[in-house]
Amino acid sequence: MEANGARGELDHPGRVPLLEELHARPAPRFGAPALVLHLALAQPAAAAVRDRGDDERQLRALISATADALDGARHHVFRRGPWEVTWESHTEFTSYTAVRPEPDAGNGSGFPSTDPFAGDAADVFPPEWEAADPATRVAAVAVAVLPLPSTPEQVVERVSAWLDPGSTLITRVLGGAAVLAGDFRADRQGYTRFVLFVPPDIGPGRVGRTVQRVVELETYRSLAMLGFVESQQLGTRLTAIDPQLLHLVSQLDEPEQPGEQLLHELLSVTAELEGLAMAHDFRFGATAAYAAIVDDRLSGLAEERFLGRQTLREFLARRYLPAIRTVTSLEERLGRMLERAGRAADLLRTKVDVERAAQNQSLLHSMDARAETQLQLQHTVEGLSVVAISYYALGLLGYLLAPVVEEAGISKVWLMAALAPLVILGTWLGMRRVRARIHDQARTPPHS
Repeated sequence: MEANGARGELDHPGRVPLLEELHARPAPRFGAPALVLHLALAQPAAAAVRDRGDDERQLRALISATADALDGARHHVFRRGPWEVTWESHTEFTSYTAVRPEPDAGNGSGFPSTDPFAGDAADVFPPEWEAADPATRVAAVAVAVLPLPSTPEQVVERVSAWLDPGSTLITRVLGGAAVLAGDFRADRQGYTRFVLFVPPDIGPGRVGRTVQRVVELETYRSLAMLGFVESQQLGTRLTAIDPQLLHLVSQLDEPEQPGEQLLHELLSVTAELEGLAMAHDFRFGATAAYAAIVDDRLSGLAEERFLGRQTLREFLARRYLPAIRTVTSLEERLGRMLERAGRAADLLRTKVDVERAAQNQSLLHSMDARAETQLQLQHTVEGLSVVAISYYALGLLGYLLAPVVEEAGISKVWLMAALAPLVILGTWLGMRRVRARIHDQARTPPHS
């Protein structure tokens, strides 16, 4: 016990979950004949941030499991009649994969070999159970696993009887050891159908992994194309915004157009583009990730051509890849429009700054002119103040010196004439000293 505790202290907290992740979602093991039904269910909105408790409640409604048995689980295996069902929780969806090994043909029971899709999916996934939950189907796949016929012609004959001849593809997989056929059409129960023919020397583990690749390929193909649906709406909006952006950019060099008004309009367009980028960022990233998974599952099938027919990769290249390229091109287009709007906003800010600098320069010239006028008025007022102060000061001196003048026999007029220059000079010097002290106090910063 002490050794286990010491070893636990040495491990990084994420080591055990990472080791468990390597063994998560194991592929089922079964041989031919068998039928596999796969459901991928997702919330119609904000699936990535959904309440995972809703997923567990939906699962418990199907298997009547207790909460303790599923608390926090991302993977659960249970039986429902003859079906072995595997439930998995993913980022945006939950999946249910049901496997039912079929008895050999001719024993009078089980799945008729003449129609491998004749079974009723409602036996394992009741419609009322699906309807009771807001999660909707992202993918519904049925894969019939059958023994490989002795000749290619028998493969074509059987597939033509079970699938839509007009859209059926047949390809060799597993390096030519097995044959996969599908029509990407929904049957009456809503399942897209595939048939996997395997030889007897392929073990149940390899059969299970191949079927898992097929259902995951179809599931992630559907999820990747969700981005195409959203991109169509985005493309319509970008087409409407593009001429607005072009019109605003074309007015950058128009001198009569006020820069601040253009900048306000451009910022409004840029804000809308940023909002679109944020709203579609997750879907763009998810589409790229799902497309990479689809390509990985295609590579894992190791396709080879069957009787000159198109392969699964070629089928998807004509129908699926253009949709993914559309999503990618719209993501790039949105990024380019944001870059153009950003550059135009920078240019407009420069234009606004230049206009404001010119306005500030004009304002400074106007302020200088007003300051010069005020200075002249100030000098005029100071001159008048000197005269007025001198006049009153001379009058006061006349009254003060009147007795002395009379005793001395000096004429008051000549005395006032002699004192006038001295009084005016003294007043002028006093005014200059007061003005100098005021200027010194204005230049001295206040003490804290």
